[in-house]
Amino acid sequence: MSAAIVLGVIAILIISVIKIHNGIINRYNATVRAWADVVTEERNKNQLFPEIERLAESFKEHEGSVLKGVTELRAAISRISENDIDTNQLKAIQTQTSSLIKNLVAVSEAYPELKSSEVFNNVINKFTLQQDNITASLRIFNRNVELFNSGIEIFPNSIVNNTFTKKVRLNRFHDHAAEAGFDYKPNF
Repeated sequence: MSAAIVLGVIAILIISVIKIHNGIINRYNATVRAWADVVTEERNKNQLFPEIERLAESFKEHEGSVLKGVTELRAAISRISENDIDTNQLKAIQTQTSSLIKNLVAVSEAYPELKSSEVFNNVINKFTLQQDNITASLRIFNRNVELFNSGIEIFPNSIVNNTFTKKVRLNRFHDHAAEAGFDYKPNF
């Protein structure tokens, strides 16, 4: 009878370890998928660049910086890897995107006929919508990172992870520029 109890306990332990391991892998894969969604949304910005370039071309003699910004941003987006989660690279792209938007707004203010242009307004609206999609993707990514990190740190998952799965914490995406605008700082 005691041998059956020992075998039962061993079986329960093995099943528990397998279940924990599979949970860690599922959360990791969800995070990788969420990162791929962020990369896809970033790359979708490339579809807007020909329109922005056409607009900037019409004011090229005065506003070559817009074309340069589009070219640099396009190159940065093409370097994002779906397989390597690099939030620092994404921070740089978000900074470049903000700079490009500010530059476009400055150009539109300098040229009232551009600001009133339906084409310009459509491009800015599409670009803003794309940024909203990226923001939503980043929220989903950060939530998956949080679930994954919690999943490898809580007990007994941490034991299974350190022994078998060997996954490391992933970094959340932080928008330091946005965080700097807040007076309140939680004491994490």
